This record gives sequence, C-alpha cells and structure tokens, in this order.
Amino acid sequence: MTTETPPRVDDPHDPATTAARLHELVADAELAPLLAALAYELGDPWFLREEVRPPLTPAQAEVFPQGGMDETTQRLARESAVAGLERLLAGERGAGNLEIRQVVDYLTGSAGDEYLALVDRELGIAGDATAPDWAIDEVAPGTTYSVVVIGAGMTGIAMSYRLHQAGIEHVVLEEQSDVGGTWRGNRYPGVRLDTNNFAYSYSFLQKSDWPNQFSEGHDIWDYFSTAADELGVRERVRTDTRVERLELDESTSTWTIHSRHSDGSTDTLTADAVITAVGQLNRPKLPDVPGIEDFAGTWCHTAEWTEDVRVSGERVALVGSGASAYQVVPAIVDDVSELVLFQRTPPWMLPTPAYHDPIKPGMAELLAMVPGYSRWFRFWQSWLATEGRLPLVTVDPSWDRAANENTVSAANLELRRQLVDRLEMQYADRPDLLPTVTPSYPPGGKRMLRDNGVWARALKSPHASVVNTPIERIVPEGIRTTDGVVHEVDVIVYATGFQAAGFLEPMEVVGRDGRTLRDFWHGDAAAYKGTSVPGFPGLHILFGPNTNLVVTGSAIFMSECSIEYVMECLRTSLLAGAPIEVTTEAYERYRDWVDAENSLRAWGTDGVTSWYKNAFGRVSQNWPFPLLTYFDITRRVDIDDHLPTAQGD
Repeated sequence: MTTETPPRVDDPHDPATTAARLHELVADAELAPLLAALAYELGDPWFLREEVRPPLTPAQAEVFPQGGMDETTQRLARESAVAGLERLLAGERGAGNLEIRQVVDYLTGSAGDEYLALVDRELGIAGDATAPDWAIDEVAPGTTYSVVVIGAGMTGIAMSYRLHQAGIEHVVLEEQSDVGGTWRGNRYPGVRLDTNNFAYSYSFLQKSDWPNQFSEGHDIWDYFSTAADELGVRERVRTDTRVERLELDESTSTWTIHSRHSDGSTDTLTADAVITAVGQLNRPKLPDVPGIEDFAGTWCHTAEWTEDVRVSGERVALVGSGASAYQVVPAIVDDVSELVLFQRTPPWMLPTPAYHDPIKPGMAELLAMVPGYSRWFRFWQSWLATEGRLPLVTVDPSWDRAANENTVSAANLELRRQLVDRLEMQYADRPDLLPTVTPSYPPGGKRMLRDNGVWARALKSPHASVVNTPIERIVPEGIRTTDGVVHEVDVIVYATGFQAAGFLEPMEVVGRDGRTLRDFWHGDAAAYKGTSVPGFPGLHILFGPNTNLVVTGSAIFMSECSIEYVMECLRTSLLAGAPIEVTTEAYERYRDWVDAENSLRAWGTDGVTSWYKNAFGRVSQNWPFPLLTYFDITRRVDIDDHLPTAQGD
C-alpha cells in the first residue's frame, strides 16, 4: 500500500518533464486540490488567488466537475499548475511558509473555525490528529484491563489500532477466515464502492495509488487486509471465531464472551469491555416467499456468491433492484442467455459518468509526483461530501407533496426533474420501459445509486426483461408470480439486502438483571451517540444505530468518529475505576433528537418504506445531520449523561 508517496523530483531537463508533457498530465488532474498541494509545498499563495478559486457550486443530480470552475477558470488553473510543477521539479520547496488555513479556505470557500478540528483530522498533514493522547499506564497505572473487539472489518481494524496505541490489552474475534468484513465476504460480479476512493480510506493511513475512481471490491479488501498488516492488527485477530453470547457479570463489572470456532469447538473469554464492530449490513435477507428451497437449479444471495455460481449461458433471475442488483445485472447481462429482473420498486440513480473509470494516467502520475497531492485530493473529496446532497432531501413542512409529484421540497422536485430527464434520454429508444424504471417515491427516500448508463443498457438488452408482478412462490422450475405465470430459469440470485434492523443479531447480549439487549430493544434499536445503551455498561457498539450515511460523506468518517468516542469512554472508565453507563434519560433524549431530524428527511417521511426503517416505521439506520455534528458530539464524553457503575455492586 502506498500511504504517503515520497517526493519524486525528476530532472527538469528530461524531455518527459517539459511544459508540453506537464500540460498533458494536468489535463487529467483534479485542479483545485492540485493547486492546493502546490501552494502548500512551494509556500506560495499565488496558487490560491481569486482567479483560480473554485466556486463550489452545490451538487444537483450531478456533481459539477472541478468544483464548478468554468472553462476560463480551468484554463488559468491548468497554466498555473504547470508553472508550479516546473518550479517543483526544479527543486524549489517552501512547505511551512504558508498556513494550512489559507489552503483550506481556498478549497472550502473559507470554512468556519468550527470545522478546523475536522479539517485537521481529514487532512492529516500534521500527523495522526485523533490518535489517543493518553496511555493506560498514565491514566490507570498498574491496572489490569482487557477488551474484546468483535469483528475485523473496516471498523474493527481501526479500533484495534487505537487500542494498541493506548497500550490496552485486547483481542479481535472474527467470524470469517480473514480480515476485511463486508469487503472480504461480498464477491459477487461487479461489486464495487459507491463512495469516492480517496475518501474511503483511514485518515491516518491514506492511500495515493487507487486504480479506479470508485474501487472494485477486491481493491478495497486488499486495502483493509494490507492495513491489518501495516498497523500490526492481524496478530491480534482470531479468525473463524463466531461470538454467540455476551454476558455481564455485575459482581465484577466484567463481560464473559462465549464463542464458537469453525471446527465446532467453543471458547470463553473475560474482558472489562466489549466493543462490537460487526457493521449494519452483515446478515443476508431472503425474500419472504415460500418455496426457496424447492428450486431445482442454483440459487444464492449476492452476499454469499461463490465461484461455484455459474451464470454463463444460463437463464438467470435477479430478485431485487437495489445496490447489489444494480452492480450484478450489468456485470453478467452479456454472459447469460436470458435475464429476468424481479422488481418491487425501481431505484433513483445519480449520474456518475466516471463510475467504472480508472484513475486517468496523468492524474495517477501527478499523485505520485506532487508531495501531498493525494492528501489534498482526499480532503477535497471529503469536503464536497460534508453536506453533499443533504439540502436536496430535506423536507419543507409547508410543501404540498401530492401536488408536486410526491416530492418533499422545491429542491427535491428539481432534483427529481433532473433525474427523470436523464431517464427519458436513456430510454428514448425504449419508452415502454420508462414507467418501469421511474420511481414514484421522492429522491432520497431510498438509497440512490451511481449511474453511468450501464443499467439502462442492460435492461434494454434483447434477452433481458423486467417483471413488476409480485412473486407468489418459488417452484422447482423457477419463479411463479401472482398472475400465475411461471418464469422458468436455471439460476436465481437474491439481491434482497440485509437484516439491517437486527443490530448485533444473532448474538445474545445479556446485561443488568439478566435482561437481554434483544428484549430491551424489542426490534427498535437505538443507541446514545450510536454506541451506548443503558443497562449494558462496558458494551460499546461501533457503526451502531443511526450512524449510516446516505447523501453525505463515507462510512469510514463515521467509524473514526465513533472509535474516537469509544476511546474517550474507555479513558473515562479507567479514571473512574469502573465502566460508565449512559442514563435512560440521556438515551431517550438522544433518540428523540435524532428521530425528529430524520422525520425531516426524504427517507423518514410517511409512505416511504426501505431498509432504513425498522418494523415500527422508525428510521433506525441513518444519521440525518451534517457530518460536523457527529464529529463534534463524539469528541467528548458528557459526564452528566452517564452514571458510574460502582465496582462490585
């Protein structure tokens, strides 16, 4: 993994680094972060002057290229970049002569002081900004203290690294045979990220040599696998170990962890704290239709796809039209003899022309050539997603939805019109498909997907069809719909999502007075700051209820925030000599605060159903506020919201 490429200063007299060659490279560049990198490295504010400042035009259906720079500004920016590269390659340096704040203001349009700590973390120029500034030997010298982390995916790896930095003894239990979590388990055709690559990497372990604009699954898994090695985490991971039960011992304020290995043997551990890092989308959900096991052909869920699933030349049914279906269908349509998509509701798709594109050669070379360019580019991507399309999916309480195509605001209506215009262009030669692919719910009501045209091309294939009639049952020959038609197929792929509302299932978690977490939640999961539940002191949930992002940022941002918060909880517990426990009042107040804001988002409105909502209709998945809000509330432990647990009570 290339985490911070050392400066590469070529001979300025080499023909490969002439002005003409540099113009070729810069033609492929993301200009604003390139100018930011040059300004910082050369210590020259000239690269940040008003004439080349990006206007940061707010995102609509499509993100405006180059931060909204017009052609004149882009041309001037390219000329400025070439001039800077010539100086850089000639050996000029001036890093430290320019305040980072000046560069940040250029990229953000003068972000307020409230963003400075967030910027410091995401940029990472000054080092690992959120590494724990304490160690257990300093906070609680002589204390014997241990932690068990459950899950060695994206969040578990980072959690283990932070615990190690603080000198806390711990072990990581992982059900799979290797680290990587979701990206280790999902191997279906076409699997890839729908967040920009650079923003989908740890702030403390940035990577400059991503091969694609939106990485394929194997590249992401490789990143996390390599991270586990580079951060020294792998040696603390016990793979092929499934945790079945967690039980609080109130007499000692410790947790007993019962696990089962892949060979059937069992094990028991005791720890002062348990940190779950199992994610939200880890248990496949099959449709609630009878006969699944009766099918005579091959069937699987996308999350359980293996090399044994053969689709070439076969008649294939895809059940579902969400994120994984959107990736699988275009990936296999040219290989199958027939493809039938069974759809309940179509997805809204955001225009992303570069979704399958590799990083442009010039951009890749500049990322290796210019010190810090990858960091400024990562920050740029992160910043553009800080609020993202949140204003476009925010509810206007006075808006007449019925009179405005079931949208939630004027901005949401305009977004819908832009998306429909794109659909009409894509299906101009197949107007019969347009009603089938046009959603009736407001944009943002369900997960919006990335679109570079491959979905429309797949559905318009002569051997592809879309079925909207509900499925009645699975029969040996294929799928029977409620109109009595049997659709005969050889392979059925269920792209039907996950049991998202069942946080921590199927683990049994037993807290105070023998009460289980399943009983406490009763299907309506919530957690204070996404991590804590009253009655379960010492249990910390990462990527827990209401920490999923929809139209802003990346999951890694939320994971790092919650990890920082859990580390503060552990420090507070060590200082107190006992695990802290959130009060019921604080838990309920926090839940109500999040619920109120979720009701003001398209996904929280009445009449919209999705995996964001649980069986009670409550949004238990999504974070509805700007990213800065979560960053701020997870930087501290509010003591008044907690009750110390007396040791030995």
